[in-house]
Amino acid sequence: MVIINYDKKWPQDFLKIKAELQKVLTIPCKMQHVGSTSIPGMKAKPIIDIDVGLENWSDFEAVKRALAEIGYEHEGDRGITGREAFGRSGTVHNEILDTIDHHLYVCSVNNEEYKRHILFRDYLRSNSEARDRYNQIKDEILAKVGSENRADYVQIKEDDYGDFFEEIIEKAKSLKS
Repeated sequence: MVIINYDKKWPQDFLKIKAELQKVLTIPCKMQHVGSTSIPGMKAKPIIDIDVGLENWSDFEAVKRALAEIGYEHEGDRGITGREAFGRSGTVHNEILDTIDHHLYVCSVNNEEYKRHILFRDYLRSNSEARDRYNQIKDEILAKVGSENRADYVQIKEDDYGDFFEEIIEKAKSLKS
């Protein structure tokens, strides 16, 4: 698990992946670049996180079939109800999708996790103090667990810094009101 300084190419990487996905996803959806790579100035694992938000959840099976056509395999919800994960299956080659590391999730635009991703991203994009604090948190955790211990990194982030993330979500919600 390598965390690096923000790379200005990440938004372009997202747009390249989005263009490939749009070739088969003709169903109304909102493709969102989320996670740390979507926040200028944010340190991150160099993996593009993408949420495909469906306006109508009954379209999920059609989306699942369309993604399979371009080499994605449905991996279930990975423990987060209402957020379905997809990974590259290796059955269909695509230069962009096979060379830009990314995580792909499909969920309803009404899903709480989807809403939290957008709120968190938008708040950190507009609040450099919160973004800088999150970068500091990442550094603190890495100093404790090292760069190779992803499980402990995630556990410490959730256990020791969960309040920080909840505070950001609450502040973001209050701005939306």
